[in-house]
Amino acid sequence: MSSLRNAISRRAHKERAQPSSRKKFGLLEKHKDYVVRAKAFHKKEETLRKLKEKAAFRNPDEFYFQMIKTRTVDGVHKPENQANKYSQEELMLMKTQDIGYILQKLQSERKKVEKLTAVLHSVDNHPSNRHIYYAEDREEARELQSQALESKVTLLSGDIPDHIKRKTATSYRELEARKSRVNQLEKLYMEMSLKKELQIQVVHAIEKGRKRKLREDELTCPTSKPVYKWRSERKR
Repeated sequence: MSSLRNAISRRAHKERAQPSSRKKFGLLEKHKDYVVRAKAFHKKEETLRKLKEKAAFRNPDEFYFQMIKTRTVDGVHKPENQANKYSQEELMLMKTQDIGYILQKLQSERKKVEKLTAVLHSVDNHPSNRHIYYAEDREEARELQSQALESKVTLLSGDIPDHIKRKTATSYRELEARKSRVNQLEKLYMEMSLKKELQIQVVHAIEKGRKRKLREDELTCPTSKPVYKWRSERKR
């Protein structure tokens, strides 16, 4: 029976459009549009009600330490500057951990670069197979030589598939990106190591003149970055 009921053609009921006399008010709002608008209105209404309720039951003696550690700027709470939150020993420990992480990443990137370089080197430099042919006379030698030249030209023209060429090009781009990343990590590691050494000298300085900054005329390789020289110490 359901198949017969669906077989009968029915009239398609279309939604009423905005009358021509009310075109200035835009599109005629449908029921689904009203539902979305009503939900948004009631959600805002409920939020306002909860805020009014919290304000009504607020405890005037309520206190949190965050109240005196923040300040309001244009209606936005901003915490105070916590630059001196950590001691020098804690800062040194955090910097040491950062340097260890950078060194670990640097070693990992170097290994990946070496592995990728070895793979690409083996792909580009195929071992040349040398065959020795023995001919009975000069005519046979010329024929063998011509055949060898034809095979060589065929190999040089190369029947390398396109997907292998694309993979090789992608690998070369990855290799260049990893090399630049290694250079950046090396620079960052050197800068962080220098800052750590300088901070150690500041924290544990007992004698004066343990390090000094070299002048421009003392530098063998002029550079824009500062160069320091430490006094030689005997290690235990």
